[in-house]
Amino acid sequence: MVKRTLGLTIAALGVVVSPACTQDSGSSDVDSTLVALRLGAGSQWKTDFSRISVPVEEIVSGGPPKDGIPSIDEPRFEDAKRATEWLESSDPVMVVEHGGEVKGYPLRILIWHEIVNDEVGGKPLSITFCPLCNTALTFERDVAGRILDFGTTGRLRHSDLVMYDRQTETWWQQASGEAIVGELLGMVLTLYPANTLAWGTARVLHPGIRVLSRDTGHNRDYGRNPYAGYDTRDEPLPNFFRAARDGRLPAMERIVALELGDGWAAPFSALSTARVANDEEDGTPFAVFWSGGAASALDRARIPDGRDVGQTAVFDRRLADRTLTFQWQGGAFRDLETSSEWDLAGRAVSGPLQGERLASIPHGNHFWFAWVVFRAETRVWSPSD
Repeated sequence: MVKRTLGLTIAALGVVVSPACTQDSGSSDVDSTLVALRLGAGSQWKTDFSRISVPVEEIVSGGPPKDGIPSIDEPRFEDAKRATEWLESSDPVMVVEHGGEVKGYPLRILIWHEIVNDEVGGKPLSITFCPLCNTALTFERDVAGRILDFGTTGRLRHSDLVMYDRQTETWWQQASGEAIVGELLGMVLTLYPANTLAWGTARVLHPGIRVLSRDTGHNRDYGRNPYAGYDTRDEPLPNFFRAARDGRLPAMERIVALELGDGWAAPFSALSTARVANDEEDGTPFAVFWSGGAASALDRARIPDGRDVGQTAVFDRRLADRTLTFQWQGGAFRDLETSSEWDLAGRAVSGPLQGERLASIPHGNHFWFAWVVFRAETRVWSPSD
């Protein structure tokens, strides 16, 4: 049965099977053919389906087949001046830095491709975005001494993209980076720092940024949101998310999510007022900066017309031999210890610490439901903490 929802054609093809097919990491006594059959995986897969760590019925078809949403494997880039001809100031862009190189990956492109296999400053990375979960995450591709390339399986688990690597065809959960089916079962991809910023912010912070070009080799209407109205829902799509709800926050609340400890989350609704969160988790003192200016990629039909949901960055508060405490003061991020002013790249732009830079901490701006289903023990921050 095919169902049209929110202007996006999707297939309602939930796979419901006995949990008897579920095995823990390392198990090898599962009938691989039976699991493949119940996952709807045909002969085009070379995945070792005897190795699976999640209930089979949790993995459902999202509609497209394997690689039906095509990853970008030979990305092309252009400078900021040329990118400004088609990107608007409010356009959300994933910004990744390494080795002195800065690259930008507009969500208006990622929403159609979900994965870009690339290198930044010589480091192999996969830049990923799952629209249904608002999970814009960057992972290192060097896994156990092997460089992996990722594609889309066409499957979802808890509404989240299930990726696969082309070297072993192991299936990976995008929101957690964990291998859930196949040869590399149980391995976890290393999350790499990336900030989703408004293009107007990114181009000022990083004048030398190189931006992913629309010359992808595919014919897509870049800039149009095929999920128009999705993030104004109260709940995720029931075809794809059937888990219990955690009522501490609304299901579709945007959060800053950190993997420190058992997990840490701060709702955008609180951050948009406080502007700064100072906290510590698992022995790491950190600060979250929030600023307005970035459009939701999942609101209006034209992405840059989406409502302003803001942009975030997360930094380690330790600098040399001191731990800084930040606040929003006089229209700027400042530390209480020296009154130096800081930007969303973690750089001190004025004051006694001018020229210093904070270390970035990997984070995501998930929908609450998409984070807490994988991190049930997450601690939720509030301004009173």
